[in-house]
Amino acid sequence: MDVDQLPLTPLEVQARNHGLLCAIGFLIILPLGTLFARYARTFTNKWLYVHWSIQFFIAGPIILTGWYFGYQLAENLGATPHFQQSPHQQIGLALLILYLVQVFLGPFIHWFKFHSLFHGHRPPLSYLHVILGLSILALASYQVHYGLYFEWIDFVGVQPIPTWTLNTWLALTIIFWALYGIGWALLPRQFRLEKEFRQKLNSND
Repeated sequence: MDVDQLPLTPLEVQARNHGLLCAIGFLIILPLGTLFARYARTFTNKWLYVHWSIQFFIAGPIILTGWYFGYQLAENLGATPHFQQSPHQQIGLALLILYLVQVFLGPFIHWFKFHSLFHGHRPPLSYLHVILGLSILALASYQVHYGLYFEWIDFVGVQPIPTWTLNTWLALTIIFWALYGIGWALLPRQFRLEKEFRQKLNSND
């Protein structure tokens, strides 16, 4: 029987489920929430709760479940103590921590605007939120690539990774960064809306 036609082993099934959920969470759901924020904020100031709901209520359970599957997989492989056996484990832990920080940083920035200090201007934490979010997505893309190209071969897989899987990773990465870059063309409109908001805020002082 051709190795490509062999059924997946239990460990391969576990690794597939881990990778699939984490890829959906980090490479599809989080980027969708990010793109929604990038584009919607140039047309309305009612975008925040939808953005946060996508990142927390939709992406959160998927990411946490996928991460837990990875933790279990490491135990089943005997790859313990945890987070010391490979860069993939260490990056996975870093991504989880960064995601949790990011998903709670957003509401904090929204609820504590400190208008008297910044007079309606964007506080420094807002820039940190953007940089951290993009860093998470870039690191997640690298992490998925590392899992497909190295972790599967070194620790789990008997069968090779299908070509379509690698092509999907590449397509998702290119599409997100291209759309996000295009969204920067709408920055002048966003700044104009923010200026109008500041003027309205200052007129009410």
